[in-house]
Amino acid sequence: MRKITRITTQVKHKNRFNIFLNTADGEEYGFSVDEAILIEYRLHKGFELDDSMIGTLIQKDTLHKSYTQAINFLSFRMRTRKEIIDYLVKKEVDEEHIGQIIKKLTDEKLIDDEQFAIMFVRSRMNTSSKGPKLIKKELIDKGVSTIIAESALENYPFEKQYEKIKKLMSKKINKSKKESFRKQVQQLQTNLMQKGFAQSAIKEAFADIQEEKNSNVEWDALVYQGEKLLRKHETKHEGYELRRKVTEGLYRKGFSFEIINTFLDERIEE
Repeated sequence: MRKITRITTQVKHKNRFNIFLNTADGEEYGFSVDEAILIEYRLHKGFELDDSMIGTLIQKDTLHKSYTQAINFLSFRMRTRKEIIDYLVKKEVDEEHIGQIIKKLTDEKLIDDEQFAIMFVRSRMNTSSKGPKLIKKELIDKGVSTIIAESALENYPFEKQYEKIKKLMSKKINKSKKESFRKQVQQLQTNLMQKGFAQSAIKEAFADIQEEKNSNVEWDALVYQGEKLLRKHETKHEGYELRRKVTEGLYRKGFSFEIINTFLDERIEE
C-alpha cells in the first residue's frame, strides 16, 4: 500500500493536481489527476492506495483528459459521430476509451447526427449557393448515414431551390456580351447541376427563360463572336462560302438563324 503524502495544484493548470506518495526515504511524485477525479475518489493526504487503485486512477484520468479534448473540439461547432471518432483517433486515444467517450457524449446529447444534419442543411441552404444533392454528399462525407441525410434534406424544399435558382439566373443571364443567350442558359444549367440542384427545379425555373432574354445584349454578343469568325475566315473565303462558315460557327455558339442572317446581311456581300 502507498500513502498520499502531499497534493499540490499544478502551476499552469489550476484544475489539475499532483499526487505525491510515500517511499522508504520520504516521498516521490506518483501521478496527476483532474479535479473531477480528485473529488470523485475523495483523495486527500494520508489516503492509502494499492497498485490496482493507482492504475485505476491513472486510467480514469486519462479517459477524463480525452473526454475533455472531445468537449473542447465540440465547443467550436456541432460535430458528427464520425468527426469525433476521427479526432480522437488522431489524438491517439485508446480504442476502448473512444467507445466510452462516444457513449457518454451521445447520452448527454452532445452528439446527434440527426440534429447535426438538419442544422447543416439549413445553414448551407441559407448561406451558400449549393443545391441539395451536393449538401447530401457533404453530409455523407462527414459520416452521416444516407437515411439521415435524405431525411434532413426535407428542410430544403422545392420552393427554396426554385427561389435560389431564379436568383442565380438573374445574376448570370444577360450579363455577358460575349456569349449567346442560349449558350449562357446551357452553361448556367450545367453549373446548377454541378451545384446539386434537382433537375425538376432547374427545368421549372427555366421554363419561362425566353421572357428574360435581352435582345440588345444578345446582339452585342453575336457581333463580338461574328467579328471574330469573320476575321478568321475572310482570308480564305468570300461570298457564299464565307457566309456559310460564319453561320455554322455562330449557330454552334447558340445564336438563332434569324439574328445570324441579320448580322451577315450587314457584313457580307453575296
